[in-house]
Amino acid sequence: MAEVREERGEERGTIEEGGQGKAQAQGRTDSGKWEEVGKVRLDYSQYPGKDLYSDGDVEDELLDIVKHRPSSEYGDIIAQRASWPLLYHLSPLRGNILEWVPFPAGKTAKVLEVGSGCGAVTGVLSAKAAAVTCVELSRKRSLINAYRHRECGNILIRVGNFKDMEPKLERDYDFICLTGVFEYGQSYIGGDAPYEDYLKLLLGHLAPGGRILIAIENKYGLKYFAGCKEDHLGTYFSGIENYQGGERVRTFGRNGLERIFQSCGVKEYHFYYPYPDYKFMKMLYSDEYLPGKGELAYNIRNFDRDRMLLFDEKRAFDGLTEEGLFPLFSNSYLAVIGEGFDVKYVKYSNDRAPEHAVRTEIVMDGKGRFSVRKCALSEAAAEHVRGMEVSCESLKERYRGGRLEINNCELEEGDIPRARFPFVEGRPLSELMDGCLERGDREGFYGYFREYVERIGYGSDYPAADFDPIFSNILVNGDRWTLIDYEWTFGKPIETRELAFRAVYCYLLEDGRRSLLDIGRVQRELSVTEEEAESYRAAEGDFQDFVTGNRLAMAQLREKIGRRVVVPQDWIDRYEDTREVNRVQVYEDKGGGFGEEDSYFVKEAYRGENLIELELKVSGEVRQLRIDPAFGPCAVKLREVTWNGEAVPLSRRKLLYANGRISFPARGEEGSCPSIVFPTEDPGLCIRLEKLPRQLPRQAENTLRARMEIVRMPLSMAEDLAGGKLLRN
Repeated sequence: MAEVREERGEERGTIEEGGQGKAQAQGRTDSGKWEEVGKVRLDYSQYPGKDLYSDGDVEDELLDIVKHRPSSEYGDIIAQRASWPLLYHLSPLRGNILEWVPFPAGKTAKVLEVGSGCGAVTGVLSAKAAAVTCVELSRKRSLINAYRHRECGNILIRVGNFKDMEPKLERDYDFICLTGVFEYGQSYIGGDAPYEDYLKLLLGHLAPGGRILIAIENKYGLKYFAGCKEDHLGTYFSGIENYQGGERVRTFGRNGLERIFQSCGVKEYHFYYPYPDYKFMKMLYSDEYLPGKGELAYNIRNFDRDRMLLFDEKRAFDGLTEEGLFPLFSNSYLAVIGEGFDVKYVKYSNDRAPEHAVRTEIVMDGKGRFSVRKCALSEAAAEHVRGMEVSCESLKERYRGGRLEINNCELEEGDIPRARFPFVEGRPLSELMDGCLERGDREGFYGYFREYVERIGYGSDYPAADFDPIFSNILVNGDRWTLIDYEWTFGKPIETRELAFRAVYCYLLEDGRRSLLDIGRVQRELSVTEEEAESYRAAEGDFQDFVTGNRLAMAQLREKIGRRVVVPQDWIDRYEDTREVNRVQVYEDKGGGFGEEDSYFVKEAYRGENLIELELKVSGEVRQLRIDPAFGPCAVKLREVTWNGEAVPLSRRKLLYANGRISFPARGEEGSCPSIVFPTEDPGLCIRLEKLPRQLPRQAENTLRARMEIVRMPLSMAEDLAGGKLLRN
């Protein structure tokens, strides 16, 4: 239960409960109010009395969750409720952006977190530092932070505007962290140079040798060019167009950030590149270790907003990496003001079950030499990491005398164990195979594939096999092929053709451009039947469940939570104008009537001169559809209409109307279809979707299929038929 009390003139030194390392001087509260939630203290001495911003009811939901549910259940809650705010605030992946930072050993660091929000990163900082002071404008969010970390005795949350409390903050912080905060400098600081003034204030609170860590979107991030909305404003191309609307929040390109740093007298700074962005970072690159071709494939991440897809971001990133332009188009930055770190690359695998969660990093020593480490992210994963050394030795024994090298592994024990590997030079086998496919060299691809099968199949009877020798885990340097990642090694033989089939299966899933590969030929190369292939796919599903602990991966969460991906090229095709007579135009009425802006052309609707077949995707917002079957007088026989696969009763007179003469079937002729004669150059058949029978409800997304016969005729003939007695079929 939270306790609220008044304290006057109290000077707090070290945090009594659970604090470690150097003292944290919290300053005087004067006549301020304090609140305690477990071991976390909240200081309201600068709180204005009400929250000046809120996400609404979802914050109450978040507070209820962190009060009554353990963090181990957050993943299940996110999956069950399929809510973007819950994913954003509660996902443990949010902490990846700073979890990798090598804080001093012994938890001696003193940290200031500005804009701590609901505590997505606070827990990571608390686990690595002696003392963490949070600054947060919202009391509700501060309470959420406090409750989710109430067992941490080294957290103080100061509630209020940073500008108001800044004079009272200490001036010896080893780390000052801003995650998604610096872009609000105009709102927090104001003035003619708010971002420079903001940074100068922050610099005044650093200890000698301290660092400022700023995570922020790149306004020229590739995702914005590709059709994502600006993260803060929800509008297209706002940052690319240099924020022409006078917005009070703005992000920067790399050069823009550098100008701010330099104008504030910063002498040393370093850039890191979170991918796909800093919010749910999976990988982190640096200027010393930039991405290679084919690595950047996690791009469709629109959990909170619809987006366009103007081009294939993976292909664009491939080109940018080849041209050395990735730093300018990275979706986000982590800027480090002060001395850099020896860690130059990070990859997280913490969307797995806790006992398999690891961090892979590439570090550089003082002589510019790289090495690789795999680190357990918790004690639960310690045995998984320790097992890598055992796997290394068993695989070396299996492949002794063969043509596949196993990268060496040495175990480093400590509070949490790490496995260290030499850095291997070479190109991923997947990259070499991609090159063959891009050149149309299918035989070259299968040449690599056959050699792969021969090399991994050596010693196949030995009781040890890596279940994950996918192409990207093998580096090729001349005739030297090295397996660099073998954490899924099992103490039993596994058929070579199953491993090879799985490698191709994963290869195809990673990139849609590889879909042209003939999987049938792969099966024939491996002598795998369709039944065996199906069993291998099922085994892969079981393996993924084993690795993730049946948790939903981010791609699966996007399917549940994510918004629409609109491909403009599809719309261009649908709207494409043509001079051909045989074209069908469809209008949608969502309550404002029919208009050209809500119409599109249906490509290839004509199945010959006299038959039209349509398949239309119809939003649940559409009240009426108008189908223009031609651009001239004609007669139409409506043969069939279905709604979400169910037949529409065409004899219902209230359902259809037209700017021509409709001949409905006689009563009792339920199987008959209406005919329409259009004595006009602009014929239109309208379907009142609101009049669909109850057994055909409108859903959020629907499919309407229609088939009709059409005959063109002179206007005078159509006028005669429409004005005279129509013969029924």
